[in-house]
Amino acid sequence: MRTHLLFASLALALATPAFAATQDFAVGPQYDSTHVYVAPQDVDAFVASFAATFGGQSTKQVVVTVTPTPSSTSSQLVQTPVGPLSVFGFRTPVPYPFGLERSGYLVTNVDDAVKAANAAGAATLVAPFDDPIGRDAVVSWPGGVNMQFYSHTKKPDYAALAHVPENRIYVPVQAADAFVKAWERFAHAKVESDDRNAAGTDIGRKAGTYRRIRLTSGFGKATVIVTDGHLDWPYGSELTGYEVDDLDAVLTKARSAGAKVVADAHQEGDRRSAMLQFPGGYVAEVHSQPAH
Repeated sequence: MRTHLLFASLALALATPAFAATQDFAVGPQYDSTHVYVAPQDVDAFVASFAATFGGQSTKQVVVTVTPTPSSTSSQLVQTPVGPLSVFGFRTPVPYPFGLERSGYLVTNVDDAVKAANAAGAATLVAPFDDPIGRDAVVSWPGGVNMQFYSHTKKPDYAALAHVPENRIYVPVQAADAFVKAWERFAHAKVESDDRNAAGTDIGRKAGTYRRIRLTSGFGKATVIVTDGHLDWPYGSELTGYEVDDLDAVLTKARSAGAKVVADAHQEGDRRSAMLQFPGGYVAEVHSQPAH
């Protein structure tokens, strides 16, 4: 009798949302794109500059509706060896809350991924909906970190990346642990480092320290930057950090391609880092690791 009760209890537990959060929905970082919104007149210049800086190419630009309510935008995927971008140039006003999400993550099942994210501590910001080529939803994690989940009707097949980019996530002190715990649970993420005394000069400060947490998962890398929000521009405006082999060479390419270096190369922990702003306003962190 006790054995039957034990199996019944286990079956019930496996059916609860908490256990749904243990499934891994990641497909691979080459499918996880930063979402970039720029004015329609800046799209071509931005795409050309970004591709010339990092290499790669764009898919054909199409004009479609990518939201669950009426809207119109150009849409294209820019694929580079250091990470992809989804670029949107809206012809209409952007329906809320689109434009506030930082990235789009390919998942094995959108509806199940949203349920698992909810169980892990995220809120559903945009309920799952169909788009022209698949299905989408937007969730919001503790600290106001918004991400889009998507799936394609026709499964994509992209080459692995030369370097996996990192989400650079700025969160307030009070939300940091809640975000990390939720992301660990949903994404099966691993905390690679948690430095509570990282040098403030890493993020443009003249002195002081901040907390920096680095995580990895099937969705790629993430660096969580925990601050009081007293940040000089451009820090906090970047969404993604791109690893390159030769930082100085990439900065030279970027300048030639119409981008501006808005934070000069400097030491950031165990790496050299700089910040770029591309035509249309997109800001990106770029870094190189020390030779081993």
